[in-house]
Amino acid sequence: MNALISDVEEGSIAQEIELEKGDKILSINGEKPRDLIDYRFLIASELIEIEIEKTNGEIEVIEIEKDFDEDLGIIFESAVFDRIKPCANNCIFCFVDQQPEGLRETLYIKDDDYRLSYLQGTYVTLTNLTLKDKERITKMHLGPLYVSVQATNPELRAKMLRNKRAAEIMDNIKWLNENDIPIHAQIVLCPGYNDGKELERTLTDLYKYRSTVMSVAIVPVGITKFRKEKLQTVDKKIATETINIVDKINKKAKKPFIQVSDEFYQLAQLPMPEREYYGHFSQIEDGVGAIRLLVDDFNQRKKNLPKSIKEPKKITIVTSQAACDTFNLFAKTLNKIENLTVDVITVISTYWGEKITVAGLITGSDLVNQLSGKDLGVAIIPSVMLKSLTDKFLDGLTLSEVEEKLQTKFTVIQDNYSTKELIELIKSFNY
Repeated sequence: MNALISDVEEGSIAQEIELEKGDKILSINGEKPRDLIDYRFLIASELIEIEIEKTNGEIEVIEIEKDFDEDLGIIFESAVFDRIKPCANNCIFCFVDQQPEGLRETLYIKDDDYRLSYLQGTYVTLTNLTLKDKERITKMHLGPLYVSVQATNPELRAKMLRNKRAAEIMDNIKWLNENDIPIHAQIVLCPGYNDGKELERTLTDLYKYRSTVMSVAIVPVGITKFRKEKLQTVDKKIATETINIVDKINKKAKKPFIQVSDEFYQLAQLPMPEREYYGHFSQIEDGVGAIRLLVDDFNQRKKNLPKSIKEPKKITIVTSQAACDTFNLFAKTLNKIENLTVDVITVISTYWGEKITVAGLITGSDLVNQLSGKDLGVAIIPSVMLKSLTDKFLDGLTLSEVEEKLQTKFTVIQDNYSTKELIELIKSFNY
């Protein structure tokens, strides 16, 4: 597999030398890049020789003179050019195993690739690392890595991941610590397995390596209706217990160390912590602090709202169960604007099952089935409902197909942690 170009940036070196979508990079300075890490290292020089296979099959060798560390402006189809390292585990909580048949093939891929962890923040278990992998991580100082820990009890982790090598987790963390490779740790809380006393043990073990472990995020296990094995979900009691365990260990740290995802506070019916709790929001993509960012952003920006708009307008914010209370709170403020009506519609995840409450798993069919026949006015959805850089929902329906079925145009809010676009939309009604 070669480095396949998916696009080139306007005004870039790549555009100047007439690279285009579909071209492949075969080598740089005589070396074949395995991934984006190699590529960035190889193009850092001021003078490079790049071998290209054009879309018509012709091979070209191009010499490029540029500034040191200047980027070429190439966008690749994938961050990994050779084979993605597959997952060797069979985790009891694996979401990939909880999907129906018939979805796009990429949704069934189980990757466990340290390169994607370093480049894109995906979580890895470290169970498939070879000696060469470790040597490369150490030599190139590839960190931070995002590590799916689950438990530090060797027998328990091996049981949860159903892989004997999973028992090596503390050896791997010790190795990372010795080589100054920082990590962000994740724990998927599975009641009856790694909660309670086992969670205390895990967090206490990780606390000892807090110079290496930059943050710990705890998220509740997600269970879809397609799950074959029975797992217990996190309830109010377990959520409250987990928060208390985290608070106790955090008191020892001089800076924020462990955070639970927003769902725990919702389940425990407790207010979200203040901004200081989340530190640098290092694991925001895991839903740790998303609501706090959103609320703080709205409170800061609401002073820019108009007191009235010229003509009557209706906005419908389409959201998930996890975010409905937050947007209903915003709607109370927005509905004070003269001539503006703001409704919030909570879409239930009937596709995956009602235990799934996050917006990122709402499908096009969920929208069609639950919004049909409703007067939505200006309908708003978050971009997290769509696959990155596409207009496709998880079930394969496109945004335009959903719009056609509902006879409604959707406004997609791109920044899922900011209300800037929403407020700018309201202000535009006066233009």
